[in-house]
Amino acid sequence: MRFNPKARLDTRRTRDVGRSSGAGRSRSRLPSGGGRGGSSLPIPGGVAGGGGVVAVIIAVGFFVVTQLMGGGAGLDMGSGGSLDAGRFEDSDRYAACETGEDANESVDCARVAVENSLYDYWGDTLGSDFRPADSLVTFSGQVSTGCGAASSAVGPFYCPADDTIYLDSGFFDEVLERQLGGPDGGFVEAYVLAHEYGHHVQNVLGTMGRVRTQQGASSDAVRLELQADCYAGMWARGATATEDSSGTALFSELTDEDVRLALEAAASVGDDRIQQQTQGQVDKESWTHGSAEQRQRWFRVGFDGGGLDDCDTFAADSL
Repeated sequence: MRFNPKARLDTRRTRDVGRSSGAGRSRSRLPSGGGRGGSSLPIPGGVAGGGGVVAVIIAVGFFVVTQLMGGGAGLDMGSGGSLDAGRFEDSDRYAACETGEDANESVDCARVAVENSLYDYWGDTLGSDFRPADSLVTFSGQVSTGCGAASSAVGPFYCPADDTIYLDSGFFDEVLERQLGGPDGGFVEAYVLAHEYGHHVQNVLGTMGRVRTQQGASSDAVRLELQADCYAGMWARGATATEDSSGTALFSELTDEDVRLALEAAASVGDDRIQQQTQGQVDKESWTHGSAEQRQRWFRVGFDGGGLDDCDTFAADSL
């Protein structure tokens, strides 16, 4: 993955809130309801009252972090809906990210470039229906969100109550690579961010309202996750055509190796892989995100030319 050195980066939607002063001192209560595979893994799924706002934390399948790290921290769904006005006090982490060359030299700036690319791709794809995600927020320890207080143990997630993607950037080395055995590489994080932006697209299009069943190999929850993987594949296919605000290409190269890393990352967070690693057995009835094979296959549907209709996992007879 290489960015065009001449591209200009827009940091207005990417913020870092650093480490919360409350991090490490409090444990948010977990929502009631199914853990992943009968384990203690938190699978948040609350619905906030008022205005039909769905305050569901939708993650890429990384709730396994809590069990792997031996923690009990999760999301306090009871506090969702209102935000601390100071939640976006910026640490200036991204202040030096100005060009595609910066993105080639800095993981932080690459994150900005990927957000810019997702913004441009989905703006073109959805047209007048598009509403950009409010922010991509990085944090360490704990963060206040529209869906409640979230700790690093939750992993990357999208909160539809505030249209924001949240990410503890240490997740990729500490958990995905070292504990889940996932790949290490620049496009791995791009795949995760694209999946989370896919959840934002689902929120914009109203797809989240179709979720009724929360667990099982053919459940609505699994269909939602696989659709987000398909949307990530759509973006990956079109990434090299995305542009900055002046019409300059953001990417200069996306390689077969980048796609391989995305597929490997998708497999590493399949329900069956995680259950086998944490429990020693696979229980399809408790799946919430789909198997390794399914996650790879639906990413491929999007990447190999699929459009929004092709990614309609809710209409698929077989996942």
